[in-house]
Amino acid sequence: MIDVTATFITFFSVIDPIGTVPVFIAVTSHFDRAAKGRIALSATLAAAGILLFFVVAGELILTAMSIPLSAFQIAGGIVLFLFALTMIFGESKPDEELRLAEDHHETAIYPLAVPSIASPGAMLAAVLLTENSRFSPWEQAQTYFVLLAVLVIAYLLMLVSGWINDRIGKSGASVISRVMGLILASVAMANLLSGVKSYFKLP
Repeated sequence: MIDVTATFITFFSVIDPIGTVPVFIAVTSHFDRAAKGRIALSATLAAAGILLFFVVAGELILTAMSIPLSAFQIAGGIVLFLFALTMIFGESKPDEELRLAEDHHETAIYPLAVPSIASPGAMLAAVLLTENSRFSPWEQAQTYFVLLAVLVIAYLLMLVSGWINDRIGKSGASVISRVMGLILASVAMANLLSGVKSYFKLP
């Protein structure tokens, strides 16, 4: 049985559904309500498919390339930690991805599905939290169900994005994004230390 709470917090931090709200508002500002609903659903389904690929095939790709999972865990921990630092000290997720939206005028796939929902951090977390050596197929399925729950939350928040934006604004979403970054930094360090312990076979 996985730690559902810890897994949920990890995915909620790397996906950051609240930080997706300003991005969604920006890229759908010229669409009617029905079109916004279709875009939200398409983005969520695309992100779910991308992350499922990393759950199923991520470790297989590493094995084929003869990369030990502990090395990926160390690298993943470092990348997640750097990603968390950008959330805390750099441009917040809403600010960065709003700029992408303004530059490229994309909708469901870019920048909504990638990199807003299925972010690089989410892809790394999907691999790290479904290691074949640590988790049974049922536990990996549980992890994906938790991931789907976070994606459903992201989808629902997109549907009520106008109401949320009226109450917290872009600055409120930015503050929440930075708090999620701090939580993610802690998760990243835990993964890094676990990888070091496994790689060097420490007790």
